[in-house]
Amino acid sequence: MSRIVIAFGGNALGNNPKEQQALIKKSVKDLVTLIKNGDEIVISHGNGPQVGIINLAFEDSYENKDIPYMPFPECTAMSQGYIGYHLQKGLRDLLEDEGLEKRIVTLVTQVVVDKNDPSFKNPSKPVGPFYSEKTAKQLMEQTGETYVEDAGRGYRKVVASPKPLKIVEIDTIKNLVSSGHIVIACGGGGIPIFKQNEAKGANAVIDKDLASSLMAENLDADILVILTNISQAEIHYGTPEAQKLGKISVAEAKKYLEQGEFLKGSMAPKIEAAISFVEGHPKRRAIITELKNLLPGLEGINSTEIYFE
Repeated sequence: MSRIVIAFGGNALGNNPKEQQALIKKSVKDLVTLIKNGDEIVISHGNGPQVGIINLAFEDSYENKDIPYMPFPECTAMSQGYIGYHLQKGLRDLLEDEGLEKRIVTLVTQVVVDKNDPSFKNPSKPVGPFYSEKTAKQLMEQTGETYVEDAGRGYRKVVASPKPLKIVEIDTIKNLVSSGHIVIACGGGGIPIFKQNEAKGANAVIDKDLASSLMAENLDADILVILTNISQAEIHYGTPEAQKLGKISVAEAKKYLEQGEFLKGSMAPKIEAAISFVEGHPKRRAIITELKNLLPGLEGINSTEIYFE
């Protein structure tokens, strides 16, 4: 039996609630297989597209005072609720079909960040939908916000992405896991706050992979799985020399990071999260693979695994 933290990528969950439910319905089948095998499952998820869409829905508040302004911490809380609901529903329905009784809970999770984190001066976390270069330039002129090209897929708004320091509800997560619950936590990287007592929300989005790595570390998990919309990490990405990475050491992963092989706000934080989890722990495994490739990915098929030697 293994304790596995599985991080679903926000981009891999589709572009709208209907598409998200359909993708989750397919992907939770693999989770049920792991549960039937006796593994303990803890789930996290990204919210880049979803939190951006939620925030976008309230943008008219700048001109229409009847629409309340909705800060990013509250938008993240909303995304935790509705993505968690879809994951809970999809997983519970399938467990019931299999005759399995499991308690599933989505936990609204806060994560402490440093108000002096350099990311607040250099936003890099993509959120919301993709736009053409022309539309992105128009939006920047209208709003003063920053839009950047994201991995050749179009332009997206970027916000600060501070490093997660402490998961406020970690003891609750531990207790729930120990009592047999399937826990969905740290959604969207957690709601960023500046202080644990008298907490103030931060206008930012924490990278869910780094938060998932921290949660996996706190839970002393055996495996961290990061599910995204591509099967493997690559070096020389987007060039004729592109090369997919299979099993690589922490030292190799660090070298590629230093050489700038992984895109910031995309693959780079996934590699950083994997390194953070396995470094110093030879028995731990960190795997990056495609949403639909979870079970083969755990077996080393079409996945990137980072290990410590």
